Amino acid sequence: MNYLTKKTVQSLIPIRKKSSYKGDYGKVLLIGGNESMGGAVMLNALAAVYSGAGLVTVVTAKSNHAALHAQLPEAMVIDWNNQQQIEAQLNTATVIAIGSGMGTSQESLALLNFIFSHITNDQRIIIDGSAITLMAKYNIAVPNQQTIFTPHLGEWKNLSGLEPRTQLPRLNQIKRDQLNAIIVLKQHRTEIYFKDEIWQNQAGNPAMATGGMGDTLVGILAGMIAQLSNLKAGILVAVFLHSYIGDQLAEKQYVVLPSQIIQQLPVILKELADSNN
Repeated sequence: MNYLTKKTVQSLIPIRKKSSYKGDYGKVLLIGGNESMGGAVMLNALAAVYSGAGLVTVVTAKSNHAALHAQLPEAMVIDWNNQQQIEAQLNTATVIAIGSGMGTSQESLALLNFIFSHITNDQRIIIDGSAITLMAKYNIAVPNQQTIFTPHLGEWKNLSGLEPRTQLPRLNQIKRDQLNAIIVLKQHRTEIYFKDEIWQNQAGNPAMATGGMGDTLVGILAGMIAQLSNLKAGILVAVFLHSYIGDQLAEKQYVVLPSQIIQQLPVILKELADSNN
């Protein structure tokens, strides 16, 4: 077991070159947010933009478009019924994240299958929330070897077949190997299962136990792995950064909100990047 700390990730924070533009920092495509859970994909988008992704596009239910534009004018938005526009974005995306607030209807299942049918081997895929549930229920294959699952303990039970009391590192690693995907298992001390090693996050606190926290992590993950060529480094930075900011806020707050973590992302990234110089 490796332990994820500030010292681990400090040197991994991407340093922006003086001569660069938005295309240098990745193109993120986020799919989720049905008519009643639009906030989930909005948190994805806010976190991806605030963590430094170059371009962010959101595929969501039409009813969420006005709210997303009001919250985040920096993001583009597509109706999730418009397959032609979705396909055009899929062809250029660096990172695709799907599932936050998507729901498990037949329409959501059809959208998931459509997305997976267009994924290429060089794209990085984050599978969260409803998409995990649908994959487990319908036994859908992992789309490529750069796939990351972000389950909580209940979703990991559905995906792995392991009861929470048996979700021990050795058994989790066996299930990871069977899936052939990276697992970010969200819990008190989040564990990350790669092919060759396991990491345990040393940051995080109970003030972060509130709705939308996992959606925020997905957005940070998308933003960081869009910028860093080393996939493992991007995941480690994202997981630690999310909890590290939460720890700082919890020093003075009883509850930490996901939106507060998002607001602090550019500030803390700047601090960590400057400390490398």
